[in-house]
Amino acid sequence: MLPDISALRLNGGPPSTTINAAGIPIPEDIDDTHGDRYMEKLKGYAKSLPYSIEPYSKMIEMLDFILLRITQSVEARDYDVGFLQWDSMLTYWCMLKYPIPKDRRIRIAKLYFHLSITPSMPTQLIATCADGFKILTQSKHKISIDDMRLPWKPIYDILSQDLFLTRRQFEYTQVSWCMGYIADNSRKFFHPAAINEMLATFLPKLDGTKLDTILSSQFYLTAFLPISHPQYYLPMLLRVWESINSYMYDERMLHFISKLTEMHVNPEVSSPKKISEIPDDERSEGEGRPNWHTNGSPAHGIWQGLFKDVGIFTEHEWNFLMCKCLASMEIPLADGGSLTTGPSADNPVGFEIGRLPTPQWRIPSLARIIVYSMAPDGIPVPSSNLPTPVFSPLPSGINTPHPGSNNVGDYLTAPLSKKIHVKPKTYLAGSRALDSLARMIASTESFFHPSNSGSWTTDLTAFIKCIVYDFNKRWHEEQQPDCKTPTNRRLTKLMKRELVKSLKTVVLLAMFSQDSTTVSNIQSCLKSMSTMEPDLILHPVLERAVPSLEALVETQRTIAVIKALGAVAPAIVSRKVYYPGAKHLVPILQLLIPGIDLNDPAKTLCTTSFLVEISQYIKIGDLTAFDDDPQPQHGSLDVEPTLPTGHRVPLPSFSLDELDESYTDMPSRLTNEEEDALLKDSTGGFPDWITSFIHQVIRLLENLPEEGPNGSAGGASEVQVIDAVTSACSQICIHLSEPLYDLVLKMVFDYASTNVRTNAVRAIHQLVECVANADPVKTLAKFFPFCAANIRTELENGASSLRTTSSSTPLPSDATLHWNLAILRGTVYNDGRAVLKYEDELMSLIHLLHEKALSKRGYSWTGKLLSSLLLTLTHTYPLENKFINPKEWTSEEFRRNHHHHWGKLFAPDEVTVSWHVPNTQELDFAFRIFKDLVEPALLALETLLQTGVVRDAVWRSDFCRHLTLVRNAFAGTPTLLKENMSQHDILEATFTSDIIEEIPEMIASIAPLNSGFALTDPADPRYQYLIRVRERFGNFLHDASVALRQQGEENTVDAVQVLVYNSARLHWNSIERKRGPTEDKLIDDLVEWSMWHYPVVRQSSQTHLEAICGVYDGVRRRALPVLFDALKPGTDDDRMKGALWTINSPSFGKYAICEPTLANDLLSRLFECQYHEKPSIQDCLSTVFENCLNNFVEPNTIVYNLHTPAVDQAVTCLQGLLNINPKDNAVTRRAREKRIYRFGLFNQAVRDANRNILEIGNSSRTHWRYAIYAVRCLRTLVRRDSPLTREQIVYFLEKAYEDHPSIRYYAQRAIMKSMQNIKLRTFCTDPTDLALARNHNPLKRSVAVIPSPQTTSEFLDQYKIPVDLHLAERKPIFFDKNPPGWLVWDKSISLYISPHPTESTFQPWESASADAIQAVREITTDPEYWENLSTYYSEENHETTIIQDNVSCVKSIFQLLEDEPFEAFKPTVDRLISDKDQNKQRAAAEFLAGVLGDFNTELSFDAVKIITLFRASFEELGRKFMPWTDGTVGRSWSEIHGEHDDVRAFISEILAFSQNIKWCPKPSIPTAEVFVQECQTLSVDHDIMSMRGSYHKARVEELVENFKEWRTSRIPGVRAFQSTYDKVGITICKWLYQSLHDLHAISTFDYILPLMPELFHFTEVNDNNNLASRASSLLVRMCGVTPPVPLINPILDAIFEAIQNSPAKGTSSGSSVLLSPNPVISEMKIVEILEVLCRCLDDEIVEVREMAAVTLSGILRLSPRRSVLTLKDRFVRLLKNSHIPGRQDPNYNKAIRQRHAAILGICALVDSYPYTVEKWMPELLTNILAEHTYDPTPNFPADRA
Repeated sequence: MLPDISALRLNGGPPSTTINAAGIPIPEDIDDTHGDRYMEKLKGYAKSLPYSIEPYSKMIEMLDFILLRITQSVEARDYDVGFLQWDSMLTYWCMLKYPIPKDRRIRIAKLYFHLSITPSMPTQLIATCADGFKILTQSKHKISIDDMRLPWKPIYDILSQDLFLTRRQFEYTQVSWCMGYIADNSRKFFHPAAINEMLATFLPKLDGTKLDTILSSQFYLTAFLPISHPQYYLPMLLRVWESINSYMYDERMLHFISKLTEMHVNPEVSSPKKISEIPDDERSEGEGRPNWHTNGSPAHGIWQGLFKDVGIFTEHEWNFLMCKCLASMEIPLADGGSLTTGPSADNPVGFEIGRLPTPQWRIPSLARIIVYSMAPDGIPVPSSNLPTPVFSPLPSGINTPHPGSNNVGDYLTAPLSKKIHVKPKTYLAGSRALDSLARMIASTESFFHPSNSGSWTTDLTAFIKCIVYDFNKRWHEEQQPDCKTPTNRRLTKLMKRELVKSLKTVVLLAMFSQDSTTVSNIQSCLKSMSTMEPDLILHPVLERAVPSLEALVETQRTIAVIKALGAVAPAIVSRKVYYPGAKHLVPILQLLIPGIDLNDPAKTLCTTSFLVEISQYIKIGDLTAFDDDPQPQHGSLDVEPTLPTGHRVPLPSFSLDELDESYTDMPSRLTNEEEDALLKDSTGGFPDWITSFIHQVIRLLENLPEEGPNGSAGGASEVQVIDAVTSACSQICIHLSEPLYDLVLKMVFDYASTNVRTNAVRAIHQLVECVANADPVKTLAKFFPFCAANIRTELENGASSLRTTSSSTPLPSDATLHWNLAILRGTVYNDGRAVLKYEDELMSLIHLLHEKALSKRGYSWTGKLLSSLLLTLTHTYPLENKFINPKEWTSEEFRRNHHHHWGKLFAPDEVTVSWHVPNTQELDFAFRIFKDLVEPALLALETLLQTGVVRDAVWRSDFCRHLTLVRNAFAGTPTLLKENMSQHDILEATFTSDIIEEIPEMIASIAPLNSGFALTDPADPRYQYLIRVRERFGNFLHDASVALRQQGEENTVDAVQVLVYNSARLHWNSIERKRGPTEDKLIDDLVEWSMWHYPVVRQSSQTHLEAICGVYDGVRRRALPVLFDALKPGTDDDRMKGALWTINSPSFGKYAICEPTLANDLLSRLFECQYHEKPSIQDCLSTVFENCLNNFVEPNTIVYNLHTPAVDQAVTCLQGLLNINPKDNAVTRRAREKRIYRFGLFNQAVRDANRNILEIGNSSRTHWRYAIYAVRCLRTLVRRDSPLTREQIVYFLEKAYEDHPSIRYYAQRAIMKSMQNIKLRTFCTDPTDLALARNHNPLKRSVAVIPSPQTTSEFLDQYKIPVDLHLAERKPIFFDKNPPGWLVWDKSISLYISPHPTESTFQPWESASADAIQAVREITTDPEYWENLSTYYSEENHETTIIQDNVSCVKSIFQLLEDEPFEAFKPTVDRLISDKDQNKQRAAAEFLAGVLGDFNTELSFDAVKIITLFRASFEELGRKFMPWTDGTVGRSWSEIHGEHDDVRAFISEILAFSQNIKWCPKPSIPTAEVFVQECQTLSVDHDIMSMRGSYHKARVEELVENFKEWRTSRIPGVRAFQSTYDKVGITICKWLYQSLHDLHAISTFDYILPLMPELFHFTEVNDNNNLASRASSLLVRMCGVTPPVPLINPILDAIFEAIQNSPAKGTSSGSSVLLSPNPVISEMKIVEILEVLCRCLDDEIVEVREMAAVTLSGILRLSPRRSVLTLKDRFVRLLKNSHIPGRQDPNYNKAIRQRHAAILGICALVDSYPYTVEKWMPELLTNILAEHTYDPTPNFPADRA
């Protein structure tokens, strides 16, 4: 046998065992982690705790027991009780951080998944399972698709069925949201092989003419498609997205794309080989795997990932994304709109889309897309000295021409791009994505400035915050050894530096914003950037901060720089982040001393926040005392260490003349040794600073307002300031060196011992706490003798001798006592061992205080002192929180060189925590307190309750004083004693649990765990003693409660308040506590106090009772009968009110209404209260009813009858890991039997509730308000799983014509629900169909589809063909939904045959509801019923359209009875139709619409016109109107110049409508497979989505010719609006404007482009403002839509032509387009834009020249740099060559225009860089422009500006 060499040890030593903070070995199975990362974390926790934790094996046993109970509850279908109970235990178990073994994690996750997608499962349980599933699977390291696969179709089946409900269903729940949430979280476990079927399922649902179908289909695609292999569908998604104009669509797509971008920096994820490697073992019923032949990229060779031109996108796709990025910032346009019309296109969206999970905000999504698309994928730009890099320089062969001709315009527009030899394009830092980002930031720079802020600034700053956050995140990920990103695609240091440069200017601009959200974004951004490139960020911040802190500037600027300093704190204090930064700290701290200012709370809060941020990373100590070495010889050491005068950092600037120079404006970098010398020298300022700081804090304390009765000085702001200042003091004191701590301690003592400030009692307590927290031994030694002597002296001289029991302003004579008492309490804040030295003195002093302090503040502070003392003695807590481990802190090396450690960070396993664990002496001291102080006080309290004792003011004072002491003693010992519950106790508790009718095993209970309690052994005499004292106190509280309630005098209110507070504070340290007889008595007392006659006592009691419900099980069950009893008639008003408000709390009302056996009693009691006359009680009742009914849900037991094979299999798999014995099977059987019994009670309770509420609802004595509640309750009680009763439906039908409109509304909703349920129960074939509300219409037939290019058009043409009823009876031809086939066709569609002409289609209905149906028949075949109903349908109201509920109600009746009620119905309708009153006609329309079918058209009754009816018709028909579209458009077009405005408005609408419905994509075959493949393979120029507008192209070309003729014959002047030119122009502008705000806005550019010259002509008319303004708005709103790429250059050319040919106003309008910085405009086109604008500078009209200059300045910001230099030289040369002759000279005006053009051009150059200074700018301003300041008009305005 071989020896066990693993047992060998060097030198024969013992095996190494890891010990915890208390020196106890940690369990062996935790110590031996086997390299598991999660076990390593657990080991770290175990090492850090001061007590032992349970072994891993024991906790796995506990986990298995919990899982056993979960599986048993699922097997028994005990979902709502047993499962939820044990799920909560699993949640608690997971909080303990023990790793769940993978096999168990997989099977638990599967069980939770299948439970969450079980149809008809209660929503709460779905949400619980969905959250549990997410938690179990959210870590990709713990579980992946290799471990588990899941089916997708069951989720889709539920979601698609629930999302869009009919009007009659309308019982909306959270199911859709939950299913979407589940799909999103389980998507990573859907097999990639299912992608094809998903696409084949979702794409046919997409209809581009209906926003709801667009957004729902998009949700299916983005929530279900596996993101591991997007190569199969991403090109298709981007093609579809490009064609749709919708803000909501954009947001979800950006969120989805951001996920893809982040995931696929790792190329291995998308490897096609993985699809075949992953087991395909989870297919739901009906789920297939269609095999598409050419699908995505072939899997040949080594897979390189999805990388394309920019990240995973092509150049075209990337430009499209950048356009979306710019539009997302909502940057304003000239008309006040933003760079997107998407929000307007989203107006028609249905609220159902809001029931789906909302996507992430688009701003973080955009940032993630850009950051994770960054890679070294281009040629880098040469090194730049620009603080904000803009563009790569273009190589130039430009020769600036001389003004050889007389035409200045020709000179100005000499081609900038002439003879350019195009070289390879370069990108910033060699990254295309980074280059695009820099361009976008440059184009939006001005919108960051505080003077140009708005809603867009928040978006912009949030965007850059997310950019740097994601960049840092990715940078950190790529530093990890397991990073899967290819080395050649990782971020580079150059990219990091250029990113910071790109963002620096805008960040420094926005940091002065007055918007808090913007400033918060900038702070976050600065913090990240200061860690990325601290040298680029810290110095500019200091340049702005130091002058602002040195001089008196506006408060807002000071606050801004303090916040900025806090943001860059890591660069200041962390030597690892920025070694030279630390030398700036002490001067900054000195400058911040005035920041502690009571008169400026905002500044103080910012300053203290900075101090806390700084002090937690450094030791504050003077290092010059240890500096024996000679100082290094460096010039900067002779002057101020920080920001020396000889090395003042100049304002950053950049020049276009020195593009290749490095940025050398910063001072040269010192060596680390020189930096250390500077820093050590600067620490010599710490003593002066800490002295000044403490003095400033003391001054703040002295200037506080006087404390009020509650002990707070001033209002909320003052309290907040004091808390912030003392928090900073605490952090500073902790990190002081010993000499400086002694200095601070002396300063605080000197102040506290020589002053008494009544306004700073609370503040001095907090200040002393700060120094005590750092060194309690020194603090006690300094303060205790002084405070004890003063307290004795004050008490002996009558301080606090005036008895009070309520809050009041303290007497001046008590001030010294309160002052010293507050100080003393502060000294006992930390380390119980330090207190032991003063045990006898403290006992004597507290005895004296308790005896002599008779005022409320005196005995309250005594109680607080006792509570603090006991907490310090008995609690387990960390002793210190320094930034470095205690051993290092005390080392000599650290003392001398702590500056080397500033900002040091530790790994979790490197941290050493010093704990305070109570020792025997401390516990003995605590028990001495209980024996010598608490017990005598308790005895005194018991004496006060004896009979015969006079209960006067003295009695009340003594009662409150003693009770306060006892209460604080228990409050100070939360972890002194660990309560144990035996198995018998646990079993007994189940019988009185809040959970009704459940077996004990299913009421969850877990074994207690170690958690730092001092006493845990019930046999310990000290344990037993404390139990006895607590029991005694509990009995006293009950006796006192009974006695005081019986007395009921006003002078006992103070005593009662203290009593109630004590009752609530007894237990607060665990999830659930043992509830014994004493606790039951106290709970009963609290219930009684919550109904007492003093409101202040009631409110306090109700709050505490609510809190106790979370501590003790069974409180609600015990309290509710008492509360219900208090609602009986004849009860005292105050008692009833207290009961109602208690029931209104969530713990009681929601519990009672959700428990059917209690709900009946609750509702009955509430209805009985209707006869109470007091308004306050009625208002309270209304509140209670509303809150209860909001939680009152339809009873439903369908889920218990479902066949759930997937759940059963998951349970079986999980049980395979557990040890199950026959006893466990018996538990399952008993749980099932109890569940069946419980639901029998449940059903009986529902029947009783129906009967009782029907009786109330039918009673003539019921008030209308309660009649509404009754009908709401009865509507909820209409069950899908149970037949309707006659009494129910009769009640609803009769209430449908009740006087009160709310009763009618709910009655009609109940009628619709009732009849819908009859239909479901009749046609649903199994419980699953009933659960999903999936009925099977007997007329429905499934028809196979063989798609062809003509299938869609042929299908739509069928709508125009008259129906052959004989054929329709045999062949399905009816389709009642939105037409299919817009994009692609499904394999089959559902059509309907015609119903039989004489036989009923649906009857007979289910037999169980026959009696109810007969009742409907009897009522609705009576003509009087319809007359009664018509009275209210036709009453005057504010509706201008038919009311859908009325229509649906009538429809429900006729669908149930078919034509039986028609004869009774007809006379009423005939009468209404013949009546001319519009309300009567509306009622007739509602009746007829209900009979004719689902008529959803919103008929408007503003005027009875053919156009109105026709509009309603085609809008409702949508694509069904396609066969009539051509004829309608042709007929309308002929009237486009008609006389009537309404007709022309209709024509513009029909043009937009027809443009929308004629939009139809053009795959070669309309199938999902072909469409997806063609999106992958066809070039981007192939318009597969039919984005280009073609339907109206011929009409637009006709218009172009006609406008020329109409313009010449136009009537000018006041009759201009009658001209054909104007009328048609307005109509066309309306049409195009509406189209730009529609879903298919992109197609509008094909119509705008030919009309562009005419649109500019429209803007120039001066006698028709309507036409001019509409044309201007249209041109501006064009910027809100990205045009098709092929049209960009033609559009710009058209604008150029318009500017040059129609300059009067064309330039103004054209500039709006040019000023929209569109990423798809090429640099060469920008140069051409410059040429056009330069020509406009020489225009004869001054306004045109000035507008051209404004536009030019904006364009120059985005122009190639060489163009800027060329233009500068050109404008300067032109200015120098200009000569102005005398005014009489004929060339005078020409010369003036030439000079004006040159000056405007120079001003545009200067304006184009508003926040930076070019090197050529000073000379341009001082030597050139200054010479022309007083030139003749029109030069001087531009020049002087």
